[in-house]
Amino acid sequence: MNLEQAVLEKLRQLPIDKQQELLDFAEFLYQKTTKKPALLSVRGLCKDLKVDITEEDIAHARQEMWGNFPKDID
Repeated sequence: MNLEQAVLEKLRQLPIDKQQELLDFAEFLYQKTTKKPALLSVRGLCKDLKVDITEEDIAHARQEMWGNFPKDID
């Protein structure tokens, strides 16, 4: 009897709730052993958008937002 057959035999002897618990544990072990993709930076996430924002663009947007600040409120 190989390992897979032994595990299946034991699995079949368990009640349904314990079978589900064993399945959850097997999924946990699988997730632990699979490689996770590397996280991308914000630039990496946006690189396919073909957006090129320069320092001048940012300065212009700041001027538009904050150009009249503070202003007197009557």
